Amino acid sequence: MRGRRIGIVLTVISACGFGSGPLFAKPIYAAGVDWLTLSVWRFIFAAVVSWLWLLAVPESRRALKRISRRRLVVLFLLGVFYVGNTATYYAGLETVPASLAALIIYVYPAIVAVLALRFGRRLRGRRPWYALTLAMVGVALAVGNIAPDHVPPATGLLLMVASPLIYAAWIILSARLAGERSEPRDTPPPEAVETVAMEAAAETTDPAPAAAIMLTATCLVYLLVAPLAGHSLSPADVPLAAWPGLLGVGLVSGALAMQAFYAGAKRIGAAQAALVSTVEPVWTISLAVLLFGEQLTPLQLVGGVCIIVAVLLAETTPDASAVDLRQERALNEPDTRPLSTR
Repeated sequence: MRGRRIGIVLTVISACGFGSGPLFAKPIYAAGVDWLTLSVWRFIFAAVVSWLWLLAVPESRRALKRISRRRLVVLFLLGVFYVGNTATYYAGLETVPASLAALIIYVYPAIVAVLALRFGRRLRGRRPWYALTLAMVGVALAVGNIAPDHVPPATGLLLMVASPLIYAAWIILSARLAGERSEPRDTPPPEAVETVAMEAAAETTDPAPAAAIMLTATCLVYLLVAPLAGHSLSPADVPLAAWPGLLGVGLVSGALAMQAFYAGAKRIGAAQAALVSTVEPVWTISLAVLLFGEQLTPLQLVGGVCIIVAVLLAETTPDASAVDLRQERALNEPDTRPLSTR
């Protein structure tokens, strides 16, 4: 019981950490730093802190030694693929308000629900489709009711919409790389796929190695891409006013958020962690209103409620195999009801 409470607290900390990313990013952009430079320093700080934490804990060092070569490759590939999610999100944040971004990005669980159930096979149940439809309605309300004088560029909105799509694909890829394979008649529920995806990134007894390796892979990609895009990697070229935000986005929205999520999911499971993480958009929107004076219209708030309800609907999809088992047991058990009630 105590471990479960700790897991919930860690997951809430993680959700608030990830949700604080836009809040750190806006002052960084205001200081004249773009999304690519932000991403470089974010993952430099996140990777360095993650490795320092790993090396400081004996159990984490032992867990690192137990990682197989194949698992190391999987973690590295997941870190490389993670670049697509972070790049589209923070590039979109340059022009999209933080509160609106928080609503759009959170459609990913509903997308995962549908992708996880299909996997090239027949979809079981209607709930994932209801969740996806409700999430899309929520996004339409959120994006379609922006005040005319505050409409972000179409490029920013497209980047923000692409981010949850890429993240959903990342989750599915995590499950596939973890060895998730199901027969066509045994379609896994979305929470099962997210659990396998979590195991792909945290197979060891300690989540610290998984986070450190993944963050390092993401960092290396950005370090390669930035010079090719003509960006300087020299700290001297970063405005002084941007450093507090860069430290915050790296330590809080990078290292702390990633480590806390893996540690929390290890205790309560990936499916429960995904449910607890629904506090993320609420956290982001509330602080965006307080810090930046951002306001959502009533219809946008309705859209936000639709998205959160869709997430809950998607993440509580019953396990198809469990339903089949219950039905099979019901058929095999003798009917002991009185004749008058049959």
